Amino acid sequence: MASSGNGLPTGCSVFTTLPDILFIPEFIFGGLVWTLVASTYVDPANPQGWVMFVSVFCFVFTTLWFFIFLCGANQSSIWPGLDVAYHFIAVVFYLSASVVLAYITIIIGYGARASPIIFKIYQEDISAVVMAHVVTLLYFIHAILSALRWKSS
Repeated sequence: MASSGNGLPTGCSVFTTLPDILFIPEFIFGGLVWTLVASTYVDPANPQGWVMFVSVFCFVFTTLWFFIFLCGANQSSIWPGLDVAYHFIAVVFYLSASVVLAYITIIIGYGARASPIIFKIYQEDISAVVMAHVVTLLYFIHAILSALRWKSS
């Protein structure tokens, strides 16, 4: 079965439709944000904890969402709206997390010359900021394309 009656793909056609092919880079770059932030010294804990929560939450729910689509459990007419809602929530979460992470990285950058360990943390945080912004963009594109698909169905 290629797609359901509501315009959402099921089975292997998930790998061929434009908004849903973005699941793959969302996994990759979201996982990179998760591992890069987890591999650094998480200080201050509160903002960095939010970044970890967002990256783990979105990684787990994107995995769940992907398997729902892959198994064809998205047959109901409510799924296109849920798809749009989830991806917009992911955009808001990742945008807030990437801004917070960028702010913390700037603060760490002021002390990066003091120690090679702090400089290494600074470099990893820069990578995490870039990946977080890439993931935000991917989720945003996915949300827009899902909204267009929802409106056309």
